[in-house]
Amino acid sequence: MQTKQLGNSEFNITPIGFGAWAIGGSGWAYAWGSQDDAESIEAIHRAIDLGINWIDTAAVYGLGHSEEVVARALKGMSNPPYVFTKCSQVWNDRREVSTILKADSLR
Repeated sequence: MQTKQLGNSEFNITPIGFGAWAIGGSGWAYAWGSQDDAESIEAIHRAIDLGINWIDTAAVYGLGHSEEVVARALKGMSNPPYVFTKCSQVWNDRREVSTILKADSLR
């Protein structure tokens, strides 16, 4: 698959990546519904086999679950794809999401 430089960065990415919102599963305000983790991992592996070299995720997707599934899918790979995430969306013990632009939203 062809790649293109991402802005002025050193990253050369494919025009298509893997969006990981849906694999966050259910149990949060913007859920797509239940997803089977094994099938999600298979989908990530298939996308990589087809040539994608980046995955889009965020901590808020599934309140952390999407990033956990992505990590399991990439574990042990010698040449894993780039993982792009987002910040500012955090949640509390009641699973309520809010926006906060502090460094803590990346930890």
